[in-house]
Amino acid sequence: MHKGRLEAFSDGVLAIILTIMVLELKVPKGADFEALKELLPIFISYILSFIYIGIYWNNHHHMLSTVKEVNGSILWANLHLLFWLSLVPFVTGWIGENNFASTTMALYGFILLMAAIAYFILQQTIIKKEGEASVLAKAVGKDMKGKASPIIYLVAIPMAFVSSWISGALYVLVALIWLIPDKRIERSLKK
Repeated sequence: MHKGRLEAFSDGVLAIILTIMVLELKVPKGADFEALKELLPIFISYILSFIYIGIYWNNHHHMLSTVKEVNGSILWANLHLLFWLSLVPFVTGWIGENNFASTTMALYGFILLMAAIAYFILQQTIIKKEGEASVLAKAVGKDMKGKASPIIYLVAIPMAFVSSWISGALYVLVALIWLIPDKRIERSLKK
């Protein structure tokens, strides 16, 4: 099966996820900047989640650029990833509406952890189909970023019950790690 349909479907789902998130930003009741203060937690959570979805979209695009064709296993692994990413708008709204309360921050981390695991599963499913000598397998290599992210999430989730701000800082840290463009796949494609 050609990968074009998978890419188009995934892009559409990610675009809908971003649209749902922005619809959670309600217009304030006042007409001055003071009215925006109560939206600040919602807006901050939106920014972080927008960045996360953007990171997944970017890395997903790069990963699929290495794929020749997809099979059923890749389709299901991709749906698994999209499932977890589709929950991001819900937890984004929940943490924003509740001023980064501990339980909301822990669930946010859990969703991010599950998305990271799903991305890893998709990556490994592609490598299994394409082979250990594939562009993706060579590009990923030891995948330190991919291994560090779930560990940071596993620390951040229980940390949410100690300090939601420390937990949030750890989520920002993972985003910053991935925000720096990952050139491994681009370099491998050029070889």
